[in-house]
Amino acid sequence: MFLNLQCVFCGNFKNMQTIREFTRKTKRGAILKIVREHYLRDDLGCGSLICENCIQDEKDCILDKSPEVISNLFDFPHYLILDTNVVLDQIDVLEENTICNVVVLSTVIDEVKNKSSSVYNRFRDVYKSSWRKFFVFVNEHHKDTYVVRKPGETTNDRNDRAIRVATKWYDNHLAEQQKDLPEDKRVRIVLITDDAGNRAKAKEEGILVCTVEEYLKSLLRNLDLLDKISRKDYEFESNKKALFPPHLSVVEIHQGIRGKRFVQGQFMASRENYLEGTVMTEGYDKGILIQTRESLNRAVDGDTVAVELLPESEWSCPSEIVLQEDETDPGDLIEDDKDILNKSKPEIIEKTPTGKIVGIIRRKWRQYCGILQKNLIEGGTRHIFVPADRKIPKIRIETRQAEKLQMQRIVVAIDTWPRHSRYPNGHFVRALGPLGDKDTENEVILLEHDVPHASFSEEVLACLPELPWIITEEDYNKRVDLRDLYICSVDPPGCTDIDDALHCRTLENGNYEVGVHIADVSHFIRPGNALDLCAAARGTTVYLVGKRIDMVPELLSSNLCSLVGEQERFAFSCIWEVDEKAQIVNKKFHKSVIKSKKAMTYEEAQMIIDDSSQNHEIAKSLRNLNKLAKILKRRRMDNGALVLASPEIRFEVDSETHDPIDVEAKQIRDTNSMVEEFMLLANCTVAEHIAKNFPECAMLRRHPKPPPSNFDPLVKAGRNQGFEIQAETGKELADSLDKAIKPENPYFNVMIRILATRCMMQAVYFISGTCARDEFFHYGLATPIYTHFTSPIRRYSDIIVHRLLAATIGADTTYAGLLDKHANSGLCNNLNYRHKMAQYAGRASVALNTHLFFRGKTQEEEAYVLFVRKNALQVLIPKFGLEGTIYLNNPKDKAPSPSKVEFIYNETEHTQSCGGVTFHSFDPVKVRLSLDSSNVQHEKLVFQLVEPYIKGFSAEPLTSGDVEMDEPEAKKLKETQQKGKKGKKK
Repeated sequence: MFLNLQCVFCGNFKNMQTIREFTRKTKRGAILKIVREHYLRDDLGCGSLICENCIQDEKDCILDKSPEVISNLFDFPHYLILDTNVVLDQIDVLEENTICNVVVLSTVIDEVKNKSSSVYNRFRDVYKSSWRKFFVFVNEHHKDTYVVRKPGETTNDRNDRAIRVATKWYDNHLAEQQKDLPEDKRVRIVLITDDAGNRAKAKEEGILVCTVEEYLKSLLRNLDLLDKISRKDYEFESNKKALFPPHLSVVEIHQGIRGKRFVQGQFMASRENYLEGTVMTEGYDKGILIQTRESLNRAVDGDTVAVELLPESEWSCPSEIVLQEDETDPGDLIEDDKDILNKSKPEIIEKTPTGKIVGIIRRKWRQYCGILQKNLIEGGTRHIFVPADRKIPKIRIETRQAEKLQMQRIVVAIDTWPRHSRYPNGHFVRALGPLGDKDTENEVILLEHDVPHASFSEEVLACLPELPWIITEEDYNKRVDLRDLYICSVDPPGCTDIDDALHCRTLENGNYEVGVHIADVSHFIRPGNALDLCAAARGTTVYLVGKRIDMVPELLSSNLCSLVGEQERFAFSCIWEVDEKAQIVNKKFHKSVIKSKKAMTYEEAQMIIDDSSQNHEIAKSLRNLNKLAKILKRRRMDNGALVLASPEIRFEVDSETHDPIDVEAKQIRDTNSMVEEFMLLANCTVAEHIAKNFPECAMLRRHPKPPPSNFDPLVKAGRNQGFEIQAETGKELADSLDKAIKPENPYFNVMIRILATRCMMQAVYFISGTCARDEFFHYGLATPIYTHFTSPIRRYSDIIVHRLLAATIGADTTYAGLLDKHANSGLCNNLNYRHKMAQYAGRASVALNTHLFFRGKTQEEEAYVLFVRKNALQVLIPKFGLEGTIYLNNPKDKAPSPSKVEFIYNETEHTQSCGGVTFHSFDPVKVRLSLDSSNVQHEKLVFQLVEPYIKGFSAEPLTSGDVEMDEPEAKKLKETQQKGKKGKKK
């Protein structure tokens, strides 16, 4: 029987068929006959404007009739065909605009898709760009190019043969159309492959063929493309010593894991010590410690590795120093790592499970941002690349444009890391812009933290509603009309993506009706469309200083979904009736239409609450909300919820230059807590509801209890200050933190809470059906169940929760993906990753703007010692919410010089002593802040000790030549600020 089948690539129909039969034995020995149908066609077009025989629309003919000659190796017009490995290995080259007129075979697309989804997505963007002239030819369904796998032939060999057959067919097909043209004017087909065996066979079959490097070297322009070549094989001198042990094979690793000789886990490089790392694996709360480069054995941060545990007699402990690799080191020698680490070990050793990496299970290499290290050999092409992320090793690359790139931020990818090389080998990808430029540095932050920030595609934008958007009568009929309520929103200054609004009114029975109204983003984002897939991939909105990377397009985030004042908007409302003691009497959920009466900042709302002369409906609502919020917060605290702290700062940004002109610690008001309490209540209420209705597939959020060992630094620090910190339960910890008060040091309690924050585990999203009920608990909030419902504009998790909640009240229907707990567990993994990266990116943005703010300035400020380390004091400046490090003894020094001031570290007391002065955690000090720009890659804020004064170590008094900041006068000193001097000379 012959069937009409539409081709997935071109949409045409055909009526040809081939049948393949084969047999195989079952486990019981029976012979099973298998029949597979594979449809072939004879009417697939070749995509070339040369061809007049193929049945194809003019719009499908994208290959030029006479392509420009750009190669002196093939000095005649030609099209290219690429094999699979060229696409997989050289995607950085293919993304450049130089390579055009390429025939993309379906064999290659299928192989790339199976081997690397990330490369496939990038390659798809390339071949779908019509101006690049990449034509997809479905060779697997063409009657003249489909090949059947031969007996004993591997899949790889069969696919290589299919590529050669298609190349040969194309060349002959085009030759038929060009009989009348001279040979040097005829368009030919050139196969590009780096596989030596495939190349040899192609030559035997009369196919024009060459390697990627040969072709790129032959180009008449754009020789810079040679820098982008990924080289998997590097030559080494035969007498060069191997610096690292060999990695075990896949078979050896699997056998070792099965035999429990090895364990596998994710490698996490230390940011503070380049000679250390940790492998996180089940059964080890703090992971397995890895020390020395030999034991690290070429693992790069994020790799999945196999680890062999060392005998307990060889277990060690993490060093207590901040140790960073010299960025000017040429990388030819490896010093004695053990000698350096032994100097940094504490006197009292609490041994930690220690191991060595014996193999790499899966690499997690990505593209890295950084700069070129200045080459000691003038005119050389081999250079050292220094990544911006200190957790990543330097990378050797070859480039012919080093002089041009010297003061640029560039992107580099790793190709391989041989045993004979101290550093991995890689290739140049692209330049980002001038080093130190704010836009360039912001791009580095986004790339280094894997934040998707490309413009939204046309497919995504096509999913948006057309303007003008209006609410129809049908919409009103389907929703509860709440436009008459005195609803208002309270947010930070400048907020345009307003997710939530509140109301409170007194009922006739004396109780209160309280409503939390959340933007109904799920109304605009339908499951499975391009907008939904994009939002799921981005996971969260990322907030940088003065910049926001939206999860959804601005039309939704700042307009149609945002609950702006005096505008009708769709909302999802959670409404309670509560009594005077904030006890919930009943609850209900609505899809609603609201009209916010006022959009306020925290400060504006606080002023209304505090001004007793204001008694309008909004003021009454706010006061009642604030009163109830305090009751709710007290109840949470009594249940053991933690009040933690972290240093946060806020920048005032110039509206024209977008430079930071003022910096201060964020102020927390009652209204901050008021909004927080009702958002927490809404999240808990919704969590209970969806878990009850969807016990197997509710998306929830849990916060695991930290293992007892996590609290050791906190307990020791408290004990040194005369406080006994109990951490058996959340309630005990909360009570202990409440009692840790020093009247003479008002900031002490904040610092002890900051230290407690560092002991916590990461809160994560999960699917209810994948965890036991007792694992749902949220430790920090002391609540048995929790989710995220209140921020769907900026969190994709909330959109899923909205869909689940809508299904429970009949406001929307379920769909297969919503109820697939395994698929949604994968989604949770992505959301957890995106959330973590967004946090890191935000912190990096704060650090960047802090550096910009302090350029050309010197400032002395009151500070406190937060941690006492073996070679440093880590201090906190309350005014700015900044943390920094005052370095003491250098562990790389072989011996202190006679004139050098030496600090003595007391392991038992965790103190540093010098010159009659002893430093403890939480001691007040005075520090001088300035920016050190001597390291062009890593500008750093330098913290110098001023008081207490230690001769030979403390900073000397400021001279008239020093620049010191007065109080911020940025608006009056705009011209001075633009020169980088945002203050006055003393």
